[in-house]
Amino acid sequence: MMDISENIRNIIERVDKSAKKSKRSKDDITIVAVSKTVNAESVVQAAKAGMKDFGENRVQEFLKKREEIGDEVNWHIIGPLQRNKVKFILDGVTLLHSLDRLSLAEEIEKQCEKLRTNLDVLVQVNIAKEPTKSGVFEEDLEKFLESLSVLRNVRVKGLMAIPPYSLDPDGNRKYFARMRVLYDTFKNFSDGFEYLSMGMSGDFEAAIKEGANIIRIGTAVFGARSY
Repeated sequence: MMDISENIRNIIERVDKSAKKSKRSKDDITIVAVSKTVNAESVVQAAKAGMKDFGENRVQEFLKKREEIGDEVNWHIIGPLQRNKVKFILDGVTLLHSLDRLSLAEEIEKQCEKLRTNLDVLVQVNIAKEPTKSGVFEEDLEKFLESLSVLRNVRVKGLMAIPPYSLDPDGNRKYFARMRVLYDTFKNFSDGFEYLSMGMSGDFEAAIKEGANIIRIGTAVFGARSY
């Protein structure tokens, strides 16, 4: 039987070791437990074991789990977001990781104005220019950020990337390093531009060494899943 608590203890130890190599501590790293397709009971177990942040891909699944679990945890939307789903996430989502186009940002702005609220977001960068993945190309990032700067309710908090899948834990170091360069280049874009979200179960240690301060861990917490 999957021991979620033991998995989390192991992850935290590994995070701490990796963080120290970049002169940080585990407290500088936010671990988002990717709970997509995982039942609410397992999420509760992970929360009891110390996880505070959970990432969902689909809005409908987020809404269902939030109804069951509530807001004792921080909810993140980490997958692509459709414009017609924006209104459902403004109440309850801590951070959207996947802002990738101006039309989506404008819809967020519109819905936030209606509700007199705001939304913290990360801009997704397609760092390897993979045709199957969303995200802004790095050469378009400055222009995209400039277009977001006029929006009052869309609060850009940093960058996110999903490099290509690699069996080698260090296989994506070059992409992580490039993301760190982009982060450092644009970190003065706005107040609160503070997050670099990259690294998953197979490569989060390399991501931390290159500067990630948010990692998204699914399999290493909850075990392998069939999607």
